[in-house]
Amino acid sequence: MEVKAKPARGGKRTRASGGTAGAPTAKVLMEKKESEKERRQHMKRLCEKLSSLIPKEDNPHADTMTQLGSLDVAASYIKKLKERVDELQRKKTSVQAMATLGGVSGISTPTTTTTKSSGAGSLDGEKYLEASPTVVEVRQPDDSSMEVRLICSTKRPIKLHEVITIHEEEGADIVNANHSVAGHKILYTIHSRAFSTRIGIDVSRINERLRALV
Repeated sequence: MEVKAKPARGGKRTRASGGTAGAPTAKVLMEKKESEKERRQHMKRLCEKLSSLIPKEDNPHADTMTQLGSLDVAASYIKKLKERVDELQRKKTSVQAMATLGGVSGISTPTTTTTKSSGAGSLDGEKYLEASPTVVEVRQPDDSSMEVRLICSTKRPIKLHEVITIHEEEGADIVNANHSVAGHKILYTIHSRAFSTRIGIDVSRINERLRALV
């Protein structure tokens, strides 16, 4: 009679336990589910807080906006604020430049006397000063910066606000400006840089407009 070997005791249970090794338990799955739920709720609160910081006129549909929509609106609003800040910074720089250059209006100029000679203090000399041409020099050290030198007579001051306007309209952001007076001549020096380094500054265009102005 043939006798068959019996399987080792506990072998089946060993195989069963080996097949479930490393499988997540119900407790682990529940913890992950709760963690994901908390994360979503936290993101929702952050989006709601972000949405509340945007003015109503820029976010009229805040009550019905999705989280993704709120993020898009916030990104657009931040971009708008940055553009506004850049614009105000340019205006501030322009005002400071105007204040610096405008200081020449308070500088006393040499007095003139009426004589028959043709010197600088005579009537002929004053007419010469009034008729003397304004010098315009425009230099470009590199593609994104520019230096403008203007030399004019104290009898024919330059319209500084128009000079500043030309810079701004041609994409030049004024960095600093100064002036000096020598006799009957005023020297203005204006340093600027391009609003956009990619676009640069059209120096020939600015030079043309400045010469037409003076």
